[in-house]
Amino acid sequence: MSDNKQQLARIRQMERRLNRASAAVKRLEAALDKWEAAQEAIAALNGYYGSDLWKQDLADDEAGRLPADLKRGVLSEDGIWDLLNDAREVADRLKKGK
Repeated sequence: MSDNKQQLARIRQMERRLNRASAAVKRLEAALDKWEAAQEAIAALNGYYGSDLWKQDLADDEAGRLPADLKRGVLSEDGIWDLLNDAREVADRLKKGK
């Protein structure tokens, strides 16, 4: 009987592991789908940041030529820089996982 208790405990533990791992894999797959879909946006932001267009947009903002209610996170140096840096770190992490 004691073997049966150990067996049941083992099966229950493995079932919990299966459920946790399955859920984690599904969440990761969904996150990777979003990551892949974001690559075009990341590339566009990379090209925009520091470009002549970005500099003009920033100058116009600083001169008060843009609407006050316009969201302007893309004009902050830290906003795009931090995103691009984080994206590079994630890409490196994904490459190391292979």
